[in-house]
Amino acid sequence: MSEKTVIAVIGCGRIAKNAHFPSFEEMGNIRVKYACDLLVEKAEEFVKQYDFVETAIVDYKIALADPEVEAVYILTPNFAHYTITMDALKSGKHVFCEKPITVNYKLSCEMAAEAEKQNKMLCIGVCNRFQTSVEMLEKMNREGKFGNIYHVYCAFRKFRNIPGLGGDFTTKSASGGGVLIDWGIHFFDLILYILGGAKIKTASCNTYSEMAKDMMKYKYTYMWAEDTSNRESGTNDVDDFVSGFVRTDKASISFNGAWAQNINCEEMFIDIMGDKCGARLNYLGKFTLYDGETLETIEPEYELGKFYKDESVAFVESIKTGVKNRAYIDNILESAKLLDALYESSEKKAEVSF
Repeated sequence: MSEKTVIAVIGCGRIAKNAHFPSFEEMGNIRVKYACDLLVEKAEEFVKQYDFVETAIVDYKIALADPEVEAVYILTPNFAHYTITMDALKSGKHVFCEKPITVNYKLSCEMAAEAEKQNKMLCIGVCNRFQTSVEMLEKMNREGKFGNIYHVYCAFRKFRNIPGLGGDFTTKSASGGGVLIDWGIHFFDLILYILGGAKIKTASCNTYSEMAKDMMKYKYTYMWAEDTSNRESGTNDVDDFVSGFVRTDKASISFNGAWAQNINCEEMFIDIMGDKCGARLNYLGKFTLYDGETLETIEPEYELGKFYKDESVAFVESIKTGVKNRAYIDNILESAKLLDALYESSEKKAEVSF
């Protein structure tokens, strides 16, 4: 392997701009031979901005045909993850694919099988597994700090924040779902990780799409990805509010999530309830401990770190060593299984069991 890892980036949108390319720059050992996007001007922006980015292309198969490219980053809308990942693996490339794995569990399993068949790394962008707070909580659980964790509650709710209304974000065939697959996957995956690889036993969920039934009349405080919105003639057939209950072999989980609701109160947190100690993790932030023996409230002092960079450092290390890291697809499949079960439960209006 060359001193710098040679990659191609497929999909040059927000997550590429705000997370991955700045991380590559900071790492200093990445060479992006191809930046690829259907809108070539987006790819060209990165060529102009970064001296480690070489060529802008539209057809990702050009990159897959280049033997110098060792790995690809797939940062496209959800529906494209499966096809591009399968093509890349079959071309002999290692793959980093942004979350969610793809639009359903069955296709996720096919991707995992192909990675195993090709003996290639396939890591998923579950960046929270590399967040300092999450790493600390996972370690504390392993060491018995919480005693028996019997329940976890999480909330991912905002006021009026449906993204890109009418575009890919709210079109089920493109995204696979709404707030549950967009925000929920991050919360569920880090919960399963902290619990030590919990396995799903039952799942029950209700999903709602209430706030933008008439897209033109929908009022909002903020709309991220507004440049992809198509309120006049687009589609909105995904969930904007979800609520549910999950049983695992380690703890139960309850949750509420909303892209949009008529309550102007933002909640983005996870409560871990143990019989010795509890914790509240502020999403993307720090946590507070509540000691059941001393009745102390503890605010640990630590630096948050840079989780997007750390997940890429781990990916490159896995390519070099052949050792699968915590983001390897096999470690993420239970999260994909849970998403499918929750959507199935909502559709059937019944609990799903395994």
